[in-house]
Amino acid sequence: MATQYEFGVIGAGNAAEGIVHGLLRNSVLLDDRIIASDPNIARREHFRSRFNITVTDDNRMLVQESYILLLAVKPQVHRDVIAGFRDLVRDDHVIVSIMAGVSTATIESQFPDIKARVVRVMPNLPMHVGAGMAGVHPGQWASDADLLRAQRIFDAAGKSMHIEQEELMDAVTGVSGSGPAYYYFFTEAIIEAGKRAGLTEQQASLLAKQSCLGAGKMMIEYADSPQTLREKVTSPGGTTEAAVASFRETELFESIVKGALAAFERSRELGS
Repeated sequence: MATQYEFGVIGAGNAAEGIVHGLLRNSVLLDDRIIASDPNIARREHFRSRFNITVTDDNRMLVQESYILLLAVKPQVHRDVIAGFRDLVRDDHVIVSIMAGVSTATIESQFPDIKARVVRVMPNLPMHVGAGMAGVHPGQWASDADLLRAQRIFDAAGKSMHIEQEELMDAVTGVSGSGPAYYYFFTEAIIEAGKRAGLTEQQASLLAKQSCLGAGKMMIEYADSPQTLREKVTSPGGTTEAAVASFRETELFESIVKGALAAFERSRELGS
């Protein structure tokens, strides 16, 4: 069936904004092939003015006129949202979900009359600057082509990884979905340390943020593991060794591990 739009966004939140930005910035789609819906008029206006795309508060119209449907609503409300348009979903629709914890089987079960082609994705916030990371898992009725379409969408905003076992998608949430917040939190602490040591907030902020950027680039561009890179910075008896020793004393490593696992467990709870 011919549709007016290639990509229909249901839920015009921050995550969806990063995805649309990536598609348009890299000319994967043109603005006249994207439509977004949201009950909040301010979010609709923001998407319209920023991206020059069609916006609506009518999910049913969006579903009828779109080929790929992006489910970008809160997991807690998705059943009610889907109930509003489930009778309009066709065999040729591809449903891409970025809802944390919600399995492909859960989504498929809400379309009992068709073999719904669902692809589950867990992206993260750095999509906004083209540096996102997304885990991607196809449901039982999604084709290889559907998987590739979904990956193309998220590769436009960074990188994607095919996750073959769906139960690992909650681990993806704990590591990369929530992951940027861990780095932001750590950077907040480094900035605070700089201020307590006498730097201005502006000085401490620039020093900490640039160090974070540089460390990240080295982890991506060098073959060395993060452990090896850390050891290269840590001279015996030096300043870095003093910092790492303090981290070990306070069991910072285990605290970070526990935090990421808490995000993993919460993702599992959202899907139950």
